[in-house]
Order: sequence, then C-alpha cells, then structure tokens
Amino acid sequence: MTKSMMTPERKLEELGLKLPRPTKLPEGLHLPFKFVNIRGERVLFSGHPKNAMDGSIAGPFGVVGSDLTTEQGYNEAREVALSVLANIKSEIGELSRIIGWARVFGMVNSAPGYTDQHIIVNGFSDLVIEVFGQDVGCHARSAIGVFGLPLGFAMEIEGEVIIN
Repeated sequence: MTKSMMTPERKLEELGLKLPRPTKLPEGLHLPFKFVNIRGERVLFSGHPKNAMDGSIAGPFGVVGSDLTTEQGYNEAREVALSVLANIKSEIGELSRIIGWARVFGMVNSAPGYTDQHIIVNGFSDLVIEVFGQDVGCHARSAIGVFGLPLGFAMEIEGEVIIN
C-alpha cells in the first residue's frame, strides 16, 4: 500500500494507536443531543471528553495548571481525538470518508493565570494531522480557557469535518 493510499485506520495502526469504543453515557445522564450530528456532507461533533477503551467516559478531570500539567493536558487531548474518531467512525463507517477537517474548538478548564491552552489543544490537532495528513487534517482552530466544564472535565473539544 502506498503512502497516498493509506487509510486513517491503517495510519492509526501504524502509530500503535487503537480507537476506544464509541461513547457510552453513564446511567442516569440525559443529553438531548448527539455527539455526532451529520448534515449532508458536514459532520459536526459535540464537545468530547476522553473515552476509556470500553466507551465509558474517562475524563480527563481537573484543572489544567493545577491538577494537570501542560504536558499531561497535551497527551489527554490526543486521547480526546481518538474518542472523537471513534464516535465519527461509528456514525459514518470508515474514517477515509473524511475529506477535510474544517474546524476544532478546544475548551480547557484552566487555573487562574494559565495561558497555554493552545499547547493543550495542539495534542488534538497534532494527532489529527498525523493520522489524516496535512491536506485533509489541516483545520481552523480556537483554544480557550474556561472556569469549569461539565462533570469536572479538564477539557472538551468540538469541531466539524467534511465527508464525501
């Protein structure tokens, strides 16, 4: 298989990465929306935390800049990317249907004065570009610090991809 024919699934395998199962909500948690919303060729993904391999929500929890370091946050954001890919794949079948990453928006639960949110969300962006290549994986992006996220998450990342 030539590099240009490599699928995202094969690239994940080559990188030694495995997708977790799609997100399973904890019993009693009601969310009146979908994690992945398909509208024609647009696939919008809601704010995602990280999944454990069984699909259960696994955080990360806490505050970046006090409970987690920048390096830990960066690594956790890579794991969030794998959860996003798992949920998108569950909805569209094959990740090779993604022909473009349009945008990514990262929210980081931040300690007062913490200003490296962009480095945290680079973990997500770097993984996407590693898996999909620069042409498909390149995206517009914002990263902001927030004072609190649902369920005590340290970060939540949403965005949009284009499919064929």
